Amino acid sequence: MNKPVRHISVFVGLLVLALLVRANWIQFVRSDDLANHKDNKRVKIASFAQPRGNIIVGGQPITGSSETTGDYKYKRTFKDGEMYAPVTGYSSQLYGNSQLEFVNNKLLSGTDDKLFLQRTTDMLSGKKPRGGDVVTTIDPKAQKAAFEGLGKYKGAVVALDPRTGKILALASTPSYDPSVFAGNTLKDQEAYKKLEADKDKPLVNRAIKERYPPGSTFKILTAAAALEHGIVSDINAKGSAPVPYKLPLSTTTVRNDVQTEECVNGSLKAGLQWSCNNVFLDLADKLGKDKMRETAEKFGFNNKNIFIPNGTVESIYPKNLDRPQTALTGMGQGSLDSTPLQIAMMTAALANDGKLMKPYLVEELRDPSLNTLEKHKPEVMSQAVSADTAKKVQQMMENTAQNGTGKKALIDGVTVGAKTGTAQHGVNNEKLPYAWFVSYAKQGDGSPVAVAVFIDPEGSGIDRDEISGGGLAGPIAKKVMQAVIKK
Repeated sequence: MNKPVRHISVFVGLLVLALLVRANWIQFVRSDDLANHKDNKRVKIASFAQPRGNIIVGGQPITGSSETTGDYKYKRTFKDGEMYAPVTGYSSQLYGNSQLEFVNNKLLSGTDDKLFLQRTTDMLSGKKPRGGDVVTTIDPKAQKAAFEGLGKYKGAVVALDPRTGKILALASTPSYDPSVFAGNTLKDQEAYKKLEADKDKPLVNRAIKERYPPGSTFKILTAAAALEHGIVSDINAKGSAPVPYKLPLSTTTVRNDVQTEECVNGSLKAGLQWSCNNVFLDLADKLGKDKMRETAEKFGFNNKNIFIPNGTVESIYPKNLDRPQTALTGMGQGSLDSTPLQIAMMTAALANDGKLMKPYLVEELRDPSLNTLEKHKPEVMSQAVSADTAKKVQQMMENTAQNGTGKKALIDGVTVGAKTGTAQHGVNNEKLPYAWFVSYAKQGDGSPVAVAVFIDPEGSGIDRDEISGGGLAGPIAKKVMQAVIKK
């Protein structure tokens, strides 16, 4: 073979080798990326070629599939879409998936490797591929009570089983019906764009994706920190916080909403009962930023890895605070921000004798033949505070429900602990304050339910003087607890 021919042969051989390497790279290395690429229409068509598996609440599907015309044979349908949207998310031929529809997309669409045996059996028997089901922890009565209770307000409700971490209710308002943009028509586009442009942000899940100052609900954590770190040992002992209270290193004074002599040098028990700002500002200052932050983090603050399995935004207890800022966190103000889920976790841990359970929304994953593929096992996140500390906070919260600001949550024949909260909102507090309420109910085997209710009354037409955690949010918490304990 002469030299030019040999060179051409080598060059052609290298080209063939390059093609083989590229083909193998695409087939074995990039196959998953390409298969799941948002612009891969063939894969998208295949995912809508058969009915989708369902999301289950209380033993019943709250999703379905309906036949359509065009490239996509089926589209998603939702039962009580607005009520359950914070749980299910959406599944749209145009806009993809969110929430559980996103996290469990492969199982629901029937492409998950967990369904390999099922797919093989279906193929041999001539059946079309089928998706698996996602069984949630949601209590349908509690979810309804939460959603209907929020009504016209912007807000969120989270209810947990403190013993296991099960999410019993996850509501956010205003909400949306995922069915209205599940297809790929012009009408679907218009519906989605309208929701996206809405200033009240109905597409945002306020329960897990937005942060707010927790206000006086955070006082139960400050109380727990003071007991845990030995700043207070006797909850009935008089303190040393005057009224009004002057912030350390500052000329700013803070007053109390409830005018009672019990707040003057008040005990921890009286401070929680009447939500005395001075008591908790003083305690946070005595604890200092490091001990306050350490306790907050044991309850879940500053944790970026809380998945339920949907991702949640991190609740913040800042690291670099001066003394006045640290004192303000004692009453749930300042630079402190939290999701309603986090506030529910804090309440649930105290109701569960200090043990914080990891919150979870999915009980079980099933194949199309209803066989269990995965079943959730409850997990301990931390022992946030000792059982002795938690029981003292329970005692004070139960006193607050019986004799203080938490009476709106009382249920006949059931032990209830509660704490109200309002939180300043906007520069110089020019906007209406947020209303909060946290509570738990106790029965023989501990507490089966802890609730956090958050309301943003801005735009509701309510007067500032009418806003209180007990008045707005307390009745909602009571109805959710009643739904869980069937009272």
